[in-house]
Amino acid sequence: MIECCQVSRRFLRTWALRDCGLAIPAGQVVALVGPNGAGKTTLLNLAAGLLRPTSGTLSVLGGLRPGSERARAGIGFVAQDAPLYRHLPAGAMLRIAENLNVSWDRPVALARLAELGIPLDRKVGSLSGGQRAQLALTIALAKRPVLLVLDEPLANLDPLARHDFLAALMAAVAQEGLSVVFSSHVISELEPVADYLVVLNQGRPQIAGAIDDLLARHRVLTGPTGEVPLGTRRFSVIQARQADAQTRLLVSTACGADAAPPGWISEPAGLSEIVLGYLRDPAATIMPVPAIAAASGREAS
Repeated sequence: MIECCQVSRRFLRTWALRDCGLAIPAGQVVALVGPNGAGKTTLLNLAAGLLRPTSGTLSVLGGLRPGSERARAGIGFVAQDAPLYRHLPAGAMLRIAENLNVSWDRPVALARLAELGIPLDRKVGSLSGGQRAQLALTIALAKRPVLLVLDEPLANLDPLARHDFLAALMAAVAQEGLSVVFSSHVISELEPVADYLVVLNQGRPQIAGAIDDLLARHRVLTGPTGEVPLGTRRFSVIQARQADAQTRLLVSTACGADAAPPGWISEPAGLSEIVLGYLRDPAATIMPVPAIAAASGREAS
């Protein structure tokens, strides 16, 4: 759905992305995670065709140029601030969107707003935050896109509105078979809905892979404080935390079920612990073969 080859983007003297190599597969719900300033919004704006790379190449939907007519028709994009005209009624926003898009399914948009209880004559500014988010999602879905790109869709929503938004998103994925890329800071909400994880850190992808695979290849080891006896084992220590009585390690291994060293306890690692462990060590990376190939300029397999 999105493929980057040595993509960099600079704003004045600041690099938002630097030599970004990434291949995001189709048919996935992809969670894009990273600290503020990591380049998440820049990457999504590049994919939507709103920005161009300073260097490198980026393609979408199997090789299309972002911003081209075919790419615009195939991508539904909801920006972080969900740009809607607050003084216009919801029905007028649908008419504007219909005039701006080559493909548009008005019956679907009307039916969806009716199901959500959003009146067409209600001004956008008088809608709740959750209703505005649902209106923006409705406009994106009514394009009948192949790829849905959402930039921080949950940022300004309360817990109930977040739940409703994610439920609506997953219903659309199930019905339409969409590919989805959405950025979020709320790691705990990602695991139930996302299939694939991309972590950006300091303008580069640090982790990319199927969430089930990432969970399978990471363990938490707990043992006595002191030297860590991992020299003969196929472990890579991502993060080590030591207290007076014990050491706690986040490790990656090709064999997640490997037994712990003598005197150590091995437990599964949660998604939040994996993400936070990597973010605390920008030098640690896990990237699949296609992404590595894209980064080096070779054709991804």
